[in-house]
Amino acid sequence: MGKPRRKRAAGPRGEHDRAGFQALVAEAAEGIVRESGLRGLGMRPLAAAIGYAPNSIYNAVGDLDQVVLRVNARTLARLHASLEAALDPEAPPQTNALALADAYLAFVAADPAVWSLVHDYVPAPGTAIPEEHPRALAEATGLVGRVLAPLLPDAAERERVVAALWAALHGLAALSTSGKLAALTPEAPRLLARMLVGRVLGAGASRTESG
Repeated sequence: MGKPRRKRAAGPRGEHDRAGFQALVAEAAEGIVRESGLRGLGMRPLAAAIGYAPNSIYNAVGDLDQVVLRVNARTLARLHASLEAALDPEAPPQTNALALADAYLAFVAADPAVWSLVHDYVPAPGTAIPEEHPRALAEATGLVGRVLAPLLPDAAERERVVAALWAALHGLAALSTSGKLAALTPEAPRLLARMLVGRVLGAGASRTESG
């Protein structure tokens, strides 16, 4: 008897293992969203784009909620890499914090359609969250926390500041990409982001020094 054949988890042709097939699906979904927006994303167009039957996607990835959540995890992982690349190990934390704000907005501006899935897409209640999604988010926010640690040594306060800044930059980016920011202010998003970070960190540093 020969050696047993390795079981393939995805696709009738067995060309990909499960992880490879999931990556293939996520990449194809990103391409559809960039070209046609969220409305163009569905199981049939997705299956046609990768040359597999829809059932192969259901079996290896799950329903459309699972597809989008995996896309979002990839987006957050790419964001983390962009933020990491923006840091200067020789720069003071204030400078790196401003660099992170710049990098965040630049990342969103470079891929607004795919990034919009992070805040526009709401999965069905009870949808299981793939483990890579919270992990990717934690890595990105954790990077911000490490940059701010010298300015905000109290862990609880630092966690709140990171959450507030993340939410504020997320909202600023969403308004900017949707074109709605101009209704509030003529100021450039980068200027507003840097002002926000500077004011928050200035207040935090003052409290730390006086404590």
